[in-house]
Amino acid sequence: MKKPLIGALTALLLAGATALAGAAPASAATAAAAAAHRAVPAVTVNFAGTVALDDCSGSVVRMPNSAPTDPALVLTNGHCLETGMPNPGQVITDQPSSRTFTLLTASGGNRATLRATKVVYSTMTDTDVTLYQLSTTYASIKSRYGISPLTISPNHPVAGTSIDVVSGYWKKVYSCSIDGFVYQLQEDVWTWKDSVRYTSTCNTIGGTSGSPVIDTSTGQVVAVNNTGNENGESCTLNNPCEVDENGNITVHQGTNYAEETYGIPACFGPGNQLDLTLSGCMLPQP
Repeated sequence: MKKPLIGALTALLLAGATALAGAAPASAATAAAAAAHRAVPAVTVNFAGTVALDDCSGSVVRMPNSAPTDPALVLTNGHCLETGMPNPGQVITDQPSSRTFTLLTASGGNRATLRATKVVYSTMTDTDVTLYQLSTTYASIKSRYGISPLTISPNHPVAGTSIDVVSGYWKKVYSCSIDGFVYQLQEDVWTWKDSVRYTSTCNTIGGTSGSPVIDTSTGQVVAVNNTGNENGESCTLNNPCEVDENGNITVHQGTNYAEETYGIPACFGPGNQLDLTLSGCMLPQP
């Protein structure tokens, strides 16, 4: 996981180095899809809407149908939860929180401090996500600070897509592409499904946990950055392994990953209210 900061400064010095090989190359079909996707004019990705936590990154996000008057939400990882990492099978909802977030400007400057009122949803089962509700609305943030939220895409990401991983903690953008998808990603006692595998240039480090993964053709959030294999170990903490449909395990040292977010909007109704019983909602339930 990309939360621990031990060794992160060393990793920053090595950020320009080429990541160790091992990730499977994209297929011809994937390459063709990627070329078509890149034909769409790219948007300008910056830090506006991202936030810095005390030990992680995150972003102010909206659902496709969120209204300006809805209470704003912040997206980060489940393993960034201030009360500790959820256990396998554990789902946390409607938990009071007063956590603060530093809202960034487009250039990465500190613009304001936002405060949560509650943890709307948090889990490390099947995915690795925490959503906080803030004490203010999108309209208020826009009016006071001139910053709009990022939109979570309701569509499954596409292999080959150009992406930016935007870390509010480090105020750094990592640019690469989606190399492919992992049937199951196992790290220590946690298992995540249909994870995003990056190409080698996204050398994310400790503190980048929770960073939004942004499709550079749409500007929308398609995943949330969460882990990488640091030492070449298999299925241990900070060394996730890939598990295919037949149970075969592979390890790609130096490869980093994210968890898809397209399934989140289907679980939110009017007023940005979480409703895990909604048709199409597939997030794990308590």
